[in-house]
Amino acid sequence: MRILACVLLLSTSFTAIAAEVEQASTWLNSLSQSLKTRNFSTSFVVIKNNHAEPYHWFHGVDEEGNELEILSLLNGPRRDVLRRNEIVSYIEPELPPYSVKTYQISGPIPAILSGDISTLQENYDFISLGKSRVLGRSSQVIRIVSKDPNRYGYRLWIDQESGMLLKMSLITRQGIVLEQVQFTHLEFSQGLPESLKILKTSELPAVVEVPEASTEAELQWNINWLPSGFEKIRANHHQLTITKQATEFMLFSDGLVDISVYINKAPVNNREAEFVMNGATGVFNQVSNGVEVSVVGKIPLITAQSIADSVSFIPNKNIP
Repeated sequence: MRILACVLLLSTSFTAIAAEVEQASTWLNSLSQSLKTRNFSTSFVVIKNNHAEPYHWFHGVDEEGNELEILSLLNGPRRDVLRRNEIVSYIEPELPPYSVKTYQISGPIPAILSGDISTLQENYDFISLGKSRVLGRSSQVIRIVSKDPNRYGYRLWIDQESGMLLKMSLITRQGIVLEQVQFTHLEFSQGLPESLKILKTSELPAVVEVPEASTEAELQWNINWLPSGFEKIRANHHQLTITKQATEFMLFSDGLVDISVYINKAPVNNREAEFVMNGATGVFNQVSNGVEVSVVGKIPLITAQSIADSVSFIPNKNIP
């Protein structure tokens, strides 16, 4: 009888877990649809290191199905990111305006949240935590939990009525909040917001064409370890803007998290490793045998250090 009772208890537990996972996936899919198809104007703040960065975000889809976005940083020198379908333009005070071909705006909200979130399930679990209240609206709380200790997790508050994101926290496995996005205003409209009507007919900066050779350059260094699910997105050789130092660059992603690795000659043979954090973004730097390796991403220190330690020289090539 005890064995039968244990089997029934386990069966009930597995059924409950499966239901929670399905519910979480349903809400994440609802979020994806809202971010892709709704016309909205919203404001939010990114809170990290006891500092708040305010943003304004417009999104809309016109009658022809063209997707338009504007993301603006409201404090300090004005920075705007504009998107019209596959063209994303950057307006920054330090650089001439330019455009690139991509369907994703790089910003505080991970682009995958408006894409196919099911692609994350190999490396993350989705968990429903029940209901809450944010911005005066009823919300569903969903956790995105890494299946290994090499990544942080996310907690999302999704509006029950619209499926829209209301709040997002990036947290450690111990539940410590490293970074948070809090929406302060949310407004939906039937037609395009006025700013997007202007964007629709505006002339965007010229698209920067990246030569194929520099996009996938022949590498002189190899990364021998990465957390599961990370794939190389881009690699090139270039000069660092400030130091003009020739460096080899590699970008990896698991769909939710990006990791950048920079490798170059160092002016010293060895230097003690350093790790600094800005919110959830960590920068790990070490110099060993005259080679400097920097790893940047929203990942724990142990993960960044393991990646840096795995770098090896590819024989028969010159150090950059």
